[in-house]
Amino acid sequence: MSSIFLLLQNVHNSVHVLPMKINYSEPKFYTGGVDVNQWSKLSKKEQKEALEKEWYVYYTFRNPKTGKLTRQTNIKGGVNKHKDRRTRLHLLNVMKESLLVVLREGFNPYEDNRSLTEYLLDKLDNKQKAKTKKKEVRQASVEIVEQVVEDNSMTIKEAFELALDLKMSMMSPSSFMKFKSRINNFTKWIKSEGLKDADKITSITKKHVIQYLNNVLQRTSPRNRNNSRTDLASFYQVLEDNDVIRENFVKKINVLKALPSRNKTYKPKEQEEIFKYLREHDPTLFLYVQFISYNYLRPIEVCRLKIGDLDLQDKKLYVKAKNKPVKIKIIPDILIKELPDLSKFSKEDYLFAETNIGGQWETEENNKRDFYTKRFKKVKDHFGLGVDYGLYSFRHTFITKLYKEMAKNATAFEVKSKLQLITGHATMKALEQYLRDVDAELPEDYSALLK
Repeated sequence: MSSIFLLLQNVHNSVHVLPMKINYSEPKFYTGGVDVNQWSKLSKKEQKEALEKEWYVYYTFRNPKTGKLTRQTNIKGGVNKHKDRRTRLHLLNVMKESLLVVLREGFNPYEDNRSLTEYLLDKLDNKQKAKTKKKEVRQASVEIVEQVVEDNSMTIKEAFELALDLKMSMMSPSSFMKFKSRINNFTKWIKSEGLKDADKITSITKKHVIQYLNNVLQRTSPRNRNNSRTDLASFYQVLEDNDVIRENFVKKINVLKALPSRNKTYKPKEQEEIFKYLREHDPTLFLYVQFISYNYLRPIEVCRLKIGDLDLQDKKLYVKAKNKPVKIKIIPDILIKELPDLSKFSKEDYLFAETNIGGQWETEENNKRDFYTKRFKKVKDHFGLGVDYGLYSFRHTFITKLYKEMAKNATAFEVKSKLQLITGHATMKALEQYLRDVDAELPEDYSALLK
């Protein structure tokens, strides 16, 4: 009988009838949120940021109470005292191999392992003369057994750092910025409730999250509360997927009914007067608005446009859109006639720079959109327009205008089929919902039916 079976004294009597479940997962490394195999391809800044974070070995072990594989305490073993990748990886490999040794020999973080420690000392002492590496494995094996404590969950700080690092690689920079902001707001609130970074992540309960969402609701709106819930649910899902927590309880928190807010459509006379004013007083902003109006782009999509994205010879436009990586749209003649000479610019120049057409503008996309939103605010003030009107209103206005013109000579299905190609909506259902939201579809005069 092999020695491993001597250690498995607590196995259930029926193990010979039922297939034995694997009680642990293979240990893995966390290396600062980067792929160390691509280390040479990382910038100096990315390498430095990775080395400033805590590196460790982690694994899961089956909880005897729940029967589920549960994330255990991170094993650092002093690796973070070293400031170079090579030494850290060497020590992590030693700890990983050592952890596999003790797990295979019957180590159980939920039981008293003192007898196992003595067993490992005797067994590994007999082999330490073979190679120096065996000595390292012996020492690290004992340290791992001694490091494990009864509560094996991550701290709040460790869990939040892990989840944010992983989400950063899954999301676009602009989306991650909003996501991180909401998670940081939750972190600040958690601290105000008396919880600390060193507390276990399991100390944050469903009740805490509900209280926080109620706080967001009271300070802002149902829509913002729902958005906060969505991001927290996504955040906790990362923790569940990585065995940090057993269950993503945020998904069970209800979504509140929230009335959607949208910009109003401009009346024909209002639109004409605004265009006339922009042409005379702010030609750059006028061209920006025309891309929204004639090409049916969203404001942030206009901000993404570079000179190289416009193929004027083939009358095509390439833009990163909301619902697909790259969207190709035609550039209508009505817009081409308004474009200045772009041949003098680099293809990498943005079409809309901070103060002029063409040039470099190094800032976040959201900052660019906000810049033009504030710039248009002066126009709104001139015409006495309220908060219900904005740059997005031009998109609503011209889609409505196009729909009504097309509907004069075609069936509703034909109009929507052609309109979907122009607006870029992913599905017909999405387009139909949009048309209802902006009240593009209105009935004919029904006065005769009321007589």
